Amino acid sequence: MATPRMPHARKPDAQMNGAAIILKALQDQGVEVVFGYPGGAVLPIYDEIFKSNRIRHILVRHEQAAVHAAEGYARSTGKVGCVLVTSGPGATNAVTGLTDALMDSIPIVCLTGQVPTHLIGNDAFQEADTTGITRPCTKHNYLVKDVEKLADTIHEAVYVAKTGRPGPVVVDLPKDVLFAEGPYYAPNGHEHPTYKPQVKGEPDAIERAVDLLAKAKRPIFYGGGGLINAGPKASRLFTELVRLTHAPATLTLMGLGAYPSQDRQFVGMLGMHGTYEANLAMYNCDVMMNIGARFDDRVTGRISDFAPNSTKVHVDIDPSSINKNVVVDLPIIGDAAEVLEQMIKIWKAKNYKANAKPLEKWWAQIEKWRKRECLKFEEDPKIIKPQHAIKRLYELTLERDVYITTEVGQHQMWAAQYFGFEEPNRWMTSGGLGTMGYGLPAAMGVQIAHPEATVIDIAGEASYLMNIQELSTLSQYRLPVKSFIVNNQWMGMVRQWQELNHGGRYSESYSESLPDFIKVAEAFGGVGLRAENVDQLDDVIMEMLETDRFVLADILVKKDENCFPMIPSGAAHYEMLLGPDDKSELETSEDGMVLV
Repeated sequence: MATPRMPHARKPDAQMNGAAIILKALQDQGVEVVFGYPGGAVLPIYDEIFKSNRIRHILVRHEQAAVHAAEGYARSTGKVGCVLVTSGPGATNAVTGLTDALMDSIPIVCLTGQVPTHLIGNDAFQEADTTGITRPCTKHNYLVKDVEKLADTIHEAVYVAKTGRPGPVVVDLPKDVLFAEGPYYAPNGHEHPTYKPQVKGEPDAIERAVDLLAKAKRPIFYGGGGLINAGPKASRLFTELVRLTHAPATLTLMGLGAYPSQDRQFVGMLGMHGTYEANLAMYNCDVMMNIGARFDDRVTGRISDFAPNSTKVHVDIDPSSINKNVVVDLPIIGDAAEVLEQMIKIWKAKNYKANAKPLEKWWAQIEKWRKRECLKFEEDPKIIKPQHAIKRLYELTLERDVYITTEVGQHQMWAAQYFGFEEPNRWMTSGGLGTMGYGLPAAMGVQIAHPEATVIDIAGEASYLMNIQELSTLSQYRLPVKSFIVNNQWMGMVRQWQELNHGGRYSESYSESLPDFIKVAEAFGGVGLRAENVDQLDDVIMEMLETDRFVLADILVKKDENCFPMIPSGAAHYEMLLGPDDKSELETSEDGMVLV
């Protein structure tokens, strides 16, 4: 909790009640949509929403879904997502979404109701210590007890949420402050006196990084979600620098779309379910250029064997991410777009050229790894393989303006592997927290932001049930979201780990009583479809895409299919498994590369 800077010395722009101050501040900050659910403590704000009619409110069916919807809206637009919930359970229901946004660096401003100031600490009806509860799961939070500070607090909350490493900010609002008359101050346009994240990289460090790239024999670019957060410019510059250097590029789960998936220099996603070529290239590289990734444990595998012979460069706007998981040789603090622009300028000014002969050898080895075709799977003429279902979904949507969200589990990894992304902000998934129930409300937020686009939630049947009540929201606002349910009747990733690590003891991972998804869709006013075999799949996908209402497509897939490639927990990149019977047999080259 923090107290914002004191109100301006100048005269206020207007006098109004606290609720009106909040809405006026949000409007002046460019907020157009709020996702929320009303309750007694925030009724003054809802009354102002009704009277002003200037901010669109989307009524969700659960507060967790409100935050996920705001995340989808924010991640697909680059704007700040806004949430409004009541006190007590309204705020506590939002905690999962706030933690999800914190882990994935999504800019959210969450307004929470609170009991009147004189009742705080009295265990009043629907009271909770919201600032205490949310302190560990937000970038920052505020409890506003003085209407004089309200306008500045809202302006500051939006600034903090979107500046530097983005994240969720909570503003807790006692009910008496919402009724009180107070001054409204417009944004003053001045720089914040204390929070000033560094955006440009230190020039000497930039020069050293570019020099390393020019001399590298086995370089690799490693891009993360920070590239997406830095805006489309960062992805364009990342692509330009990768092509200038002729180096391979890999992306994390959260970075997908920052580099075109069909480009020859893209070696695929990195990490636990990444490609063989990406993981082996990472292990064997001599210069690693990390732009906006946090060295997540699902990417690094065993830390001691993570790119052990490389010089590591880490570019990140968050100083606390530097050397937290992996100690690097050259840290550069700054915004991804700004730093990439600096790097390109130096590369061109010094007339650097790619290190041709060593790079030719490096690419020859990468092509050998590619020939393993790690994402190849055996087709089945009758039973739908989940990989095939997602691959066909991708192929049949190539000519469409598509945004993809996912739930969490095997289907999420298959979507990352088989659905290609050529540009940023088209891929919304829960990476850090791995939140089941994320995909449907996130798709809702994306569809609100992009009403003419095709928005598809690639889901698993177990995860989908977590927030299935949001079908009511889709119905109310006529949002034509498409739910592509990869239905294997199991909590698939749980079952896979039970098979691989727990002797096939499938404890509580089978879904005994799934609903009829066609009837569920129809009950909420949508369309239900089902594909039970390969021959039906394409027709179901096309009907789903061409339907102008929301659709639940229930795709019955092979029940016991596992997700490969896979790096077992705690293993190194070269110990990845390409299938259930795969055994890693080490082979090294003359220059020490691990070839496997």
